[in-house]
Amino acid sequence: MSCPIKAQNAGLFISRGTALHPTRIINSHELIFVKQGELELWEEGQQFHLRAGQTLHLWPGRRHGGSNPMPPDLRFYWIHYEVICETVSDVQLTTPDYHPSLVVPQMATLRQPERLERLFRTFLDDQESGMLHPYAANLLMTLMLLEVVQSQVEPVEVNEDANVVATWAHTYIRMNFDRPITASKIAAALGYNTDYLGRIYHRLYGCTLTESIHRRRIEKACEWLLDTNLTIAQIASRCGFSDTDYFRRIFRRIMQIAPGDYRTEFSRMHINTH
Repeated sequence: MSCPIKAQNAGLFISRGTALHPTRIINSHELIFVKQGELELWEEGQQFHLRAGQTLHLWPGRRHGGSNPMPPDLRFYWIHYEVICETVSDVQLTTPDYHPSLVVPQMATLRQPERLERLFRTFLDDQESGMLHPYAANLLMTLMLLEVVQSQVEPVEVNEDANVVATWAHTYIRMNFDRPITASKIAAALGYNTDYLGRIYHRLYGCTLTESIHRRRIEKACEWLLDTNLTIAQIASRCGFSDTDYFRRIFRRIMQIAPGDYRTEFSRMHINTH
């Protein structure tokens, strides 16, 4: 069976806050996954505003570019690939081995973005070590697209006020993840009932407040494991964990790998920066 996906090259872009994404037309598909910060792009006149945990599919043969200079805290993964079967508006894999057809949305918000990040890091680590076999590259690329399709946050209907409150809670978690916060403490800080806040948060973000705290902490732990020489105990403390063993258990549950092994496995990546 010939794989309908042919992966090309990939990388991690780290912005220095001095560049605008180039305006260009490329001959391959591109999947962009924002790890941190915000990215504004356009394609054939359509505007896209990407935040952390969101993906964007750019089409071959279509002009695209940056809408605004990239902020200094921006980090995003990118990968180029070819697809055999295409429809007018979506990527569609129609071989018998992919039934029913897989339709990848142009823009998606992921329920578990750490799963896609691990696939990217595996690809980049093998790419930089020279150990990335073409079959493995194609399989990883296919798994990335499957991850985008399967882990999307389902659109929900929430009233505007509830949406705002849930967003406040999300922002609170992102800013205070390193403190001893809990669902009840977040609710108290925002002045809402814990059960009510938990319900509207789950409806909008697809996870509980506690799960969101853990994911934010592990997201930062992954960054510090690769970008610093801090010990695992130091990283656990900086991420708000008072118990290093508990940190290890949460890390393994979310990332499916121990923190020390994660640091070793993903130490090599192709990074470009402007």
